[in-house]
Amino acid sequence: MILVTGASGTVGSEVLKALVARRAPVRAGYRTRRPELPAGVEAVPLDYDRPETIRPALEGVGTIFLISTTVAPEKKVVDAARRAGVRRVVKLSALRAVEEEFVFGRWHRAVEKHIEASGLAWTFLRPNGFMQNVVTYMAGTIRSHAAIYSSAGNGAVSHVDVRDLAAVGAAVLAESGHEGQAYDLTGPAALTYTQVAEILSRVLARPIRYVPISPEQYKQGALAAGTPETYADALVDLNRYYAEGKMSEITPTLRLLSGRDPTPFEQFARDHAELLR
Repeated sequence: MILVTGASGTVGSEVLKALVARRAPVRAGYRTRRPELPAGVEAVPLDYDRPETIRPALEGVGTIFLISTTVAPEKKVVDAARRAGVRRVVKLSALRAVEEEFVFGRWHRAVEKHIEASGLAWTFLRPNGFMQNVVTYMAGTIRSHAAIYSSAGNGAVSHVDVRDLAAVGAAVLAESGHEGQAYDLTGPAALTYTQVAEILSRVLARPIRYVPISPEQYKQGALAAGTPETYADALVDLNRYYAEGKMSEITPTLRLLSGRDPTPFEQFARDHAELLR
């Protein structure tokens, strides 16, 4: 049995679909919003902050797909998984986490080290930022101001489509032979936000601008949107890393593991155009 944590979230929901398509035995763990599931897929409450939900969710599970960005709760789940007899953890991490040069990377690497020391078999998926974040975080200003705002400067980023990431995740979860591996996963091209705006302009058939803003402006915008300050600071730091050009790497790993070409941003934008108009 494979337990997918965060099954109602951006990544978890897509991984769940990909596993169901493979007819893999899967259980969906959700925190607050019970996901809509195909027939025969079990859903269980799983809230890292409610310890009483963790052990029941792990009963009979051989492999867990671990999704989170906070260190202490993830470590708690890893420890519970070991006690429950789980054999393998596949962790969603971040590109260049091993170098610990940005806040999210340090958070993820701390959990990776904990998993490595746990005695469990492990695989780390290290994707770049998600194309879906354009919809999640920028759709509002694209619709209302025909603009995207970021403190990432002119840094190019090889964003990855979560649907492609999910195909890799399902393959790694459902197949053997990935133990002890860390996979760097990127999209097919590194784009600046100026280039992203140009693509969106073509797809939406109206001019979309990229407006560079300061880190402080970005933070204040995140706080105004209800983002906790610790997470807002981490986002500002990630944009600093983007601006330095540190996330422009392009790897062939996604294609090698999934057997499919990574989705170009223009195709992603066309697939999600109605959410951006």
